[in-house]
Amino acid sequence: MTGAEDTFELFALRYATHDRRRNDNFIGGDPHDGPMPLDYFLWVARGASSVFVIDTGFDAATAHRRGRTLTCEPAEALRRLGVDPAEVADVIVTHLHYDHIGNFALFPKARFHLQDAEMAYATGRHMCHARLRHPYDVDHVAAMVRCVYQDRVRFHAGDAEIAPGLSVHLIGGHTRGLQCVRVRTARGRVVLASDASHHYAHFETRRPFPNVVRVDEMLDGYARLEELASSPRHVIPGHDPLVMRRYPAPSPALEGICVRLDVPPRDDISE
Repeated sequence: MTGAEDTFELFALRYATHDRRRNDNFIGGDPHDGPMPLDYFLWVARGASSVFVIDTGFDAATAHRRGRTLTCEPAEALRRLGVDPAEVADVIVTHLHYDHIGNFALFPKARFHLQDAEMAYATGRHMCHARLRHPYDVDHVAAMVRCVYQDRVRFHAGDAEIAPGLSVHLIGGHTRGLQCVRVRTARGRVVLASDASHHYAHFETRRPFPNVVRVDEMLDGYARLEELASSPRHVIPGHDPLVMRRYPAPSPALEGICVRLDVPPRDDISE
């Protein structure tokens, strides 16, 4: 796809959280252990004539089963932003872990954008290992296979332009088919890292998260994220609570639920 690039509004919607410690978030632990929770997000890129949802989150039943705290139903968060999931035409799936594709049924009209490598990984021999299949839900994966047979999946093999100003880029590491999303905004090119970097600390210190299938790809991915973005300040990690503190809410009604990523981050916060 070619043409004049669009400039997108870009939002992060926080819908759940999970208490963890620093020792749990780095291979080899961390010498300064302490609280380091995970927040769970989905993202929206809104252009002049199109809306793209990036990932779909999980529901209350999954939150209960996996011991996560749901803070806002993803569908409700989208509607508060003015996005009706039932009318969304395109959903970009960064990878098929339960927290990134669990609400696929909310998007009955959507076409799902997925890497070839991710579908092959999630349905192949790697899933014979309990540790590697644990973050997947077999019902989600089977549903995505059904979407393939319904002509509702657009596969990508590496880097691809989804629309002018919006592209996906194969990173791997965390899964074999993990892709990040680069979005042209008014402040420059913002990269949604998803699980290529769970926290800012992962890509900033080049220390990998322990849930990984290829450590070398994860480490190479940190540099790739920075290459794709206008600057390191334009890289948005997939699970860091700091995102909600660094960026402003679009309105008082969305405080604590949604922040704008198409404006510069605040410089006056303590970390």
